[in-house]
Parts: sequence; structure tokens; C-alpha cells
Amino acid sequence: MIDVKSISTHCTRTEFVGTTVLDTIGLVISGIDDTLLKEMNVGMKYHALGLFSSRTGAAGQITAIDDAVKATNTEVLSIEFPRDTKGWGGHGNYIVIGGNDVSDVRHAIELGLELTKKNAGELYISESGHLEFTYSASAGAALQKAFHAVPGEAFGFMAGSPAAIGLVMADTAMKASAVNITCYMTPSIGTSHSNEVILGISGDASAVKAAVLEARQVGLELLIGMGSYPEIPGTPYL
Repeated sequence: MIDVKSISTHCTRTEFVGTTVLDTIGLVISGIDDTLLKEMNVGMKYHALGLFSSRTGAAGQITAIDDAVKATNTEVLSIEFPRDTKGWGGHGNYIVIGGNDVSDVRHAIELGLELTKKNAGELYISESGHLEFTYSASAGAALQKAFHAVPGEAFGFMAGSPAAIGLVMADTAMKASAVNITCYMTPSIGTSHSNEVILGISGDASAVKAAVLEARQVGLELLIGMGSYPEIPGTPYL
């Protein structure tokens, strides 16, 4: 019988990169098994893989990985949205990146963990629901893959749960600024049946940011109106 208490909470395995807020873990595999790689359906180009996954939140982490990939010689291979949020109404995330050099992959995962801590400041979680926002002045490959963002253009994201709040936020954002929709997701469209409405927008940087801020204000008023104040696992930065 294994004694789990004999295993240290300070992991020293070579695969382990680190953890951060929102139950996020970053790992690397220096040489993935060929048979398993084929089953993963991410192509056979890279055998050095970076793995990034959280129980709660998605857009902030994907934005973090987007910036990390742009800063390193790595590529986003897949992004998935597991039904999670630790039993609440939204998603977690599972992201796989690849590179020719495991040191590049490890560095990208390290950057992703660091930036997630910052981006967590735009996640608001209460007893009644949650809101999530993110903004990038110049979207890259990760945001394009996840939310059809236009590479090089400003990108904004908003998600609201219960879903009705998300739709009011989306409507507010579209009326606030001249922006373009890159993705629209609901419990049965594009999500893992989460209780959210999600909107991704692109366009002029100031217009996109203004739309996200207007949506945030309305979303917070509606969520708090359900009877409790949200917790914020970071410092709001928008």
C-alpha cells in the first residue's frame, strides 16, 4: 500500500515546471512517446511538449500562453475547454504547446504561469456565478486558435455566468464601441455545456478596451445584484 504522505508537496520531477493561482499547473515532456503523440492528434512535428492546465478560468490563461508563445520559439498545438470551474458554471483549460528545444518549451510554460497570476485579476467569482475578462493589444496564435482572434489586432473577451448575464454584457459591449465579433459561445454553442455566454471581439485597441470595460461594469452590477460580492484571485488590471 502506498503512503501518499511520503510524497513531498515540493515536486522535484523533471516534468514539473510550477503552479500558480486558479489551480493551474505547468508541465513539460522532453520526448513524448510516438504512439501517444499520434493519438493526441496534434501533429508529429514536435516531441518536446509543454502542458498547461487550470481548474478555473480560460481566457486569462490563454492570453498568458499567447504572450508566452510570442516570446519564445514555440507553437500552440491544441486548446481545450474542460467543463470545470471546480463545480461552478464555467470552464477550465487544457493547453498543449510544442517546440524543438525543451528549454524553449519550459520557458514558455514558466512565462504562462507568471502571466496567469496577473491575468487572474479579471476573474470575478461569487456564490451566484462568475465573470471573466481579458484584453490583448495584439492577438497571437493562441487567441486565434481559441477564439478566432485576428492576429495582430486588439482582442477583448468577456464571459458571464449565469449565461443571461453574459448576453447582457455582450449586448452592452457591442453597443459601446465599433468592434467586430470573433466568437460567440453559449451553453450549446462552442462550450462544454457551461452556463455562460462568451463574446470575443476585435478592432481598434481603444474601442475594444472600452467595450470590455463597459461590459465589466454591467456584469458586476448584475452579478452583485444576485446577493453576494465576488472574490477576485488577483488584482484587476484593466
